[in-house]
Amino acid sequence: MLDLLITHASLPDGRCDMSVAVQGGCIVEVAPGLHAPAHETVHAQGQLLSPPFCDPHFHMDATLSYGLPRVNHSGTLLEGIALWGELKPMLTEEALVERALTYCDWAVAKGLLAIRSHVDTSDPSLLPVRAMLEVKNRVAPYLDLQLVAFPQDGVLRTPGGLDNLQRALDLGVDVVGGIPHFERTMGEGAASVKLLCELAAERGLPVDMHCDESDDPLSRHIETLALETQRLGLQGRVNGSHLTSMHSMDNYYVSKLIPLIAESGVSAVANPLINITLQGRHDTYPKRRGMTRVPELMAAGVTVAFGHDCVMDPWYSLGSGDMLEVAHMGLHVAQMTSQAGMRQCFDAVTVNAARVMGLDGYGIDVGRDASFVLLQARDPVEAIRLRATRLKVWRKGLLLAQTAPCAAQLSLPGRTGSTAFMPAKAAGG
Repeated sequence: MLDLLITHASLPDGRCDMSVAVQGGCIVEVAPGLHAPAHETVHAQGQLLSPPFCDPHFHMDATLSYGLPRVNHSGTLLEGIALWGELKPMLTEEALVERALTYCDWAVAKGLLAIRSHVDTSDPSLLPVRAMLEVKNRVAPYLDLQLVAFPQDGVLRTPGGLDNLQRALDLGVDVVGGIPHFERTMGEGAASVKLLCELAAERGLPVDMHCDESDDPLSRHIETLALETQRLGLQGRVNGSHLTSMHSMDNYYVSKLIPLIAESGVSAVANPLINITLQGRHDTYPKRRGMTRVPELMAAGVTVAFGHDCVMDPWYSLGSGDMLEVAHMGLHVAQMTSQAGMRQCFDAVTVNAARVMGLDGYGIDVGRDASFVLLQARDPVEAIRLRATRLKVWRKGLLLAQTAPCAAQLSLPGRTGSTAFMPAKAAGG
């Protein structure tokens, strides 16, 4: 007898009326019209069954700290960094853990079951690192949490910055991070990329670097990151996050840069909500959007994912852990409003994000983990449009969360009594 059988589901690749059979936490069959005894059978009613959402770029040590010790009045990246510096002396491990666990509750409820979080290593105490390692251990039964050793104040400009980062890795942090554009000079930034990539190669670890989070078109550390990836044989293990300076670069330079990124096997993570908020702050009009060149990178074969980056912290006052909100902003900012483009934006918070994170067992296929989300939508485009309700969330066959379907009750003469904001499927012209 099966543990779980889901029937009459639509899948993100367009297949309809599909059944998914689950045994022992794994998918054992995916086919139309399955009939088999199961401890639980769920009739999906044609709604979308997706693999879980993944966030490949987040800052969990800062999350839910909005207003502590004050609000970022200018809304700029630099004031956010300064504000985080003011907050750090006030942090306690207990508060960091509790805020992060609360956010993980939100994430699971939204079907977000894998998060890569950058963790500040600039302070010699490594308090945020120890707190997030505790969180990682506590959420392991229901959420995959990867941690990136992130030298927020610059690995070279911070006294003891490299030693702090190495100690974080020794404690069990998973990924080598960096922030070259925040070093004192362009040369120091390039030197930090080389140093950190060599450290990752030596330790056999992935790299995920904040890169060129700037409106300055001459901030070109992604070029160095791609070259070091090739030199050290790190292909498939390196990600460049933000890359916002590419939005301001001239097309000729980008025509050389994007092929280099693709050849190096470097992936990219854009953070639409935050990039559109923090970048272009020095512009009057016209104002730059700030997000990197998502469709052009995708067209070149680069794996591009979307991250949430921040939720209620010194840099961003909003957010709820909803990766469909991230995809929604991403498709607008990148003007990816074709059917294919919108589906690519759905991929950017599911399969592409999982690829960036190197997740094993991800996806709806035989032999993969039985981890998925049943959405109140019929396809990925509708899911983004509605920021669809997560009806049920499973991890390895176990139900973690469920939400009642969204429907507004109406009292309108001559009309139906409710609406779920879905147009009827057209039967003809």
